[in-house]
Amino acid sequence: MGKLDGKVALVTSGTRGIGLQSVKTLAENGAIVYIGARRLDAAKEICNELAKSNYKAKAVYFDATKEETYKTMVEEVVNDAGKIDILVNNYGGTDARKDSNLVDGDQETFFETLNNNVKSVYIPCKIAVPYMEKNGGGSIVNISSIGSILPDLSRIGYCVSKAAVNSLTENIAVQYARSNIRCNAILPGLIATDAALQNMSQEFIDVFLKHVPLKRFGQPKDIAEAVLFLASDDSSFITGEILSVAGGYGEPSPMYGDDVSK
Repeated sequence: MGKLDGKVALVTSGTRGIGLQSVKTLAENGAIVYIGARRLDAAKEICNELAKSNYKAKAVYFDATKEETYKTMVEEVVNDAGKIDILVNNYGGTDARKDSNLVDGDQETFFETLNNNVKSVYIPCKIAVPYMEKNGGGSIVNISSIGSILPDLSRIGYCVSKAAVNSLTENIAVQYARSNIRCNAILPGLIATDAALQNMSQEFIDVFLKHVPLKRFGQPKDIAEAVLFLASDDSSFITGEILSVAGGYGEPSPMYGDDVSK
């Protein structure tokens, strides 16, 4: 028996990194998982691999640049499965080359990042919540970022957009708790995805890890396990929470990284 037997889940941008691991973890725990993806061939390949272990997953089309697909994605899941129990809004991003600080950052990129990252949570939730209400409840898990609560020297658009996702999470939680719909957000720290590791020097890695009490990068599985917890009945009395999964990054005094006693 899995924690999610009989549940129907949708994970956006589920073909790589955190999204992919979340798909696998939810499927391994009994859910039928729909992978919202632009690259349907990649999503179908993942579904075929999971099927070899008798796990169930299906691909649905989702393109973050095409607003209409936010609605059609959710509706395709409901039309096919008859319901939606779990929504994991994993999509989010920015153009790191242009999303810098206030003065040097590109203004168009700032507003485009804000629009896309908030829209990718707002619209799927707006479409999914009425279906969840009809079904007697559900769980929404939004993937935010530790940068939403800890200001950075760059990526101002990304950080502000994820702070907005946190507020949106809290508002949805309060507004639909009476319908037994829970909504929580996860704030990943620096996660060792291929994309992240390819853009970091060893010098940066060494300095960064000095400020992580658990002394390691997070793995996609660390985030996926948190997704599973919030999606399942293990967290049935938790809603509106903004959960950091960052190895303690940002918790200690700023002097922590300079502590030579360790």
